[in-house]
Amino acid sequence: MDIRGIDPRDAQWEQDHARYRVYFWDVGAVTAYEYEVLGEVDVEEVLAWASRYAKGRGWAYTVYAAVTDGGDLGLVRLAGVLGDPFAAEA
Repeated sequence: MDIRGIDPRDAQWEQDHARYRVYFWDVGAVTAYEYEVLGEVDVEEVLAWASRYAKGRGWAYTVYAAVTDGGDLGLVRLAGVLGDPFAAEA
């Protein structure tokens, strides 16, 4: 991990509340369940919910921030599975 100081004035915009996407991975059944979390929710709440929900079912999960750039929707991974969770099953 590399850590460096930054100039916070380089950001063009910021948002206090994000849209989150949570993908739950049932690897054994090769099935995914996707949810969007909206509203005034903090990322710690989303992470705690995703962890509890997945653990109770024996699934893995990935939490993303949904970001719009020029009208196109993209996802930024915040926590959880990196890459394709079904790749090992193929």
